[in-house]
Formats: sequence, C-alpha cells, structure tokens
Amino acid sequence: MGVSTSCPEKGIAVVTVAFPPVNALPVGGWFALADAVRSAGRDREVRCVVLTAEGRGFNAGVDIKEIQARGSEALIGANRGCFEAFAAVYECEVPVVAAVHGFCLGGGIGLAGNADAIVASEDAVFGLPELDRGALGAATHLARLVPPHLMRALYYTARTATAAELHAHGSVWRVVPREGLRAAALELAREIAAKDGELLRLAKAAINGIDPVDVRRSYRFEQGFTFEANLSGVADRVRDTFGTEEA
Repeated sequence: MGVSTSCPEKGIAVVTVAFPPVNALPVGGWFALADAVRSAGRDREVRCVVLTAEGRGFNAGVDIKEIQARGSEALIGANRGCFEAFAAVYECEVPVVAAVHGFCLGGGIGLAGNADAIVASEDAVFGLPELDRGALGAATHLARLVPPHLMRALYYTARTATAAELHAHGSVWRVVPREGLRAAALELAREIAAKDGELLRLAKAAINGIDPVDVRRSYRFEQGFTFEANLSGVADRVRDTFGTEEA
C-alpha cells in the first residue's frame, strides 16, 4: 500500500498509487504522490512519467472517513495535499501520461486533468461527486477535459462521463481494453521519451506558460469555497450522509 516508482524502460518512470480498496487517498498519500512525481521529473534520465494505479479504479478522491474521524485537521491536510499533488503533475519537468482505469473521481480528476495526456481503459469513468460529499473543487481540472457547459452539468449533477465520451472531446488520447492499458500508456510514453530530453523539458515549460488558465490559482480559489462550506456547517451535513442509505 502506498506510492511507488519504477523505471521499466529507459527514459520512463512509472509512479503507481495503491491505497485499497478504492484508492481514496489519505492526507499522507497525497503528499507522497506529490513527492514521487516531483522526484521523477527532477531525474535527468527521465523523459516521461506515467501515472497509474492498482486496484479497482484510478482514484476515488480523498479519504472521507479520515476527514470524518479527524475533522478540520484532516480537511486542511487533504486540501493542502491535493493542491500539492495536482501541482506536482502539472509542474512535472517532463510530460506526464495518466493511465486511467475504472473510476476517476474527485481528486482523480485533478490528477488526470493536470496530466499532459490520458490513456484510458474502456471501463473508465470520470466525474466530480463533490456536491454529494459536502465538498467543492477540481472544476478547474474537469474544465480541461470537457467543454464548459458539459463541465457545469457534470459538476451540478455529480454524473460521470465515459472514456469514450472524453475521447470524442479530444481529451483522452486512446481508449483501450483494460488489460492493454499499461502497454498503451507505455507506448505513448516511449514515443515521447524518444525525443531529446532537454528539449522536452523546455517544451513542457513553454506549453505550461501559454495556458490560458493558471491552474494553481484557479484551484486555490475553488478551495476557498470548500472552507466556506465547512465553516457554515453545510459540508458536514452533506458529508455525514456519505456511505449511508440516504446518500
């Protein structure tokens, strides 16, 4: 259980997340993920990072049970941890390919939305169930995956979009059978890693520099409303129904 890094091929680092049963990351998990991605990007031998996960799905967001048990301490930690992990993917010195299977929810959208490319399995679904969990956030990143009005509808309803739908919008590079996901992600990473390493790093910095939205500031703005929801008590009221028949 945790975050691990491997180098299966020259120039490629694979960062794998494993927090069973559903990859809902605790506070420490978000910071560990941020550290792993940043470390891989700083390695001058690495030209592409593949972000993947083990288990039933790619990511189910934050560990709601930890927040329920530890209160504001865990909430603040989760917000800071998500901020760091999302930023680490976006700011990684080399391109990041997200290999997404199963569910990609909440914080998973922050990771995939900040990646440079996404390869998804046929069973992958993407969404923000934040309003059902007493939270807000990551609309910044969902907006990088779907058009504006679809983003709003998905956000307000907490519905999900399939990998095929995101592929149609151009945000998913390839959709493949689940058993072929790792191979497809490595295939794309291999093609990227074949380029000159120094030029790739310059290209990543240049592309980030022309983004129309500052994802760090935009997401931080969203987080302010998450805190407002908690201070008002509405977040606890909604969050306490999580996992119950009424949810």
